Amino acid sequence: MKLTDLEIFVVGNQPPNWGGRYFIFVKLTTDNGLTGYGEVYAAAVGPKTMTAVIEDVFARHMAGENPENIEMMFRRSYSSGFTQRPDPTVIGAFSGLEMACWDILGKAHNRPAYALMGGLMNAQIRSYTYLYPLPHHDAVTFWTSPDMQAETATEMVKLGFTAVKFDPAGPYTARGGHMPGMMDIDLSKRMCAAIRGAVGNKADLLFGTHGQFSTGGAIRLGRALEPYDPLWFEEPVPPDNVAAMAKVANAVRIPVATGERLTTKAEFAEVLRAGAANILQPALGRSGGILETKKIAAMAEVYNAQIAPHLYAGPVEWAANIQLAANIPNLLMVETIGTGMKGFAKDLIKGTIRWEDGFIQAPTEAGLGIAFDEELARANPYNGNGLHLEMQDAPCDYKHGNAFLGGAQD
Repeated sequence: MKLTDLEIFVVGNQPPNWGGRYFIFVKLTTDNGLTGYGEVYAAAVGPKTMTAVIEDVFARHMAGENPENIEMMFRRSYSSGFTQRPDPTVIGAFSGLEMACWDILGKAHNRPAYALMGGLMNAQIRSYTYLYPLPHHDAVTFWTSPDMQAETATEMVKLGFTAVKFDPAGPYTARGGHMPGMMDIDLSKRMCAAIRGAVGNKADLLFGTHGQFSTGGAIRLGRALEPYDPLWFEEPVPPDNVAAMAKVANAVRIPVATGERLTTKAEFAEVLRAGAANILQPALGRSGGILETKKIAAMAEVYNAQIAPHLYAGPVEWAANIQLAANIPNLLMVETIGTGMKGFAKDLIKGTIRWEDGFIQAPTEAGLGIAFDEELARANPYNGNGLHLEMQDAPCDYKHGNAFLGGAQD
């Protein structure tokens, strides 16, 4: 069995755009007619350029290879250009292609991918979601309204979620780490208080940030949040500054989580060695794919750390996350966008993932356990040149406050 053909789908996400501006899916075909699907997460270059990168990685390192030889194909990609170091663009491309190999292998043996990785560990997989506006909420003011967020949290707990994430401390600026404004600290405290008051002990609070604070600023904010006992303080400083993150972890009584912007075991190993986080959040469409992330999980197990796969992408990465989550012993939970049971993302995989009462059921179908709708994907192409996610150029606004609008891109 050999890999012969590649097709790439750059699919425009549909309103309200949770999950990003567009999704990049790949389809691989073998010489005996088997097909597999994967997804590349949050490219740092535009979709036309990323398409060319994916084509190059496939042609250079994977075409004509047996899809079983994932380790060899990873080492070729990781070493590409005489580098042998993490490259988020090349490894991002490989990550999506690698998922598709696992989808093919599962179909070849008529088994879920996790069955070929050591078997089933978690038949029920705990999931969490960001808090998103309810239909009657104002979609702009929601993000700075503790009352609206608390109302959504209440509804999510009614659905069965036992953890909810929110993100009131913005902004995300290309300028790097900054000291949070007093208004942002105050809003964060009020948001935590309102949500904790609404859900009580029925759900964990997950405090989201995206690396936007200086070391001192992250410590200051984290200490202000301690009375509300969040389960994690997510990526409080820029992800490339592991030493600074370790200082935050040692100074704040909230577990630090990180990983959505890291790639390969090389970067995750530095986090673990430094004691910078004990919850890792790999995004499988960037971290190196399923096998590489299983290795990351194994390293984390040695350090008594848990895995909470990240999702701000489409449903194929979600499916890959679930295969990994079904297999590893040190799973904490997986991210889900809402329940995943309605909307465009659900339709792209024909509703093949089963979510119920806060938990995902480990799939029993072959491969990634999904039925990808190629017709729907082709009917919704993304023809722009924007990035999947973007940061603002403007600095923190200390006079008027800041707002994070949930990651939706128009």
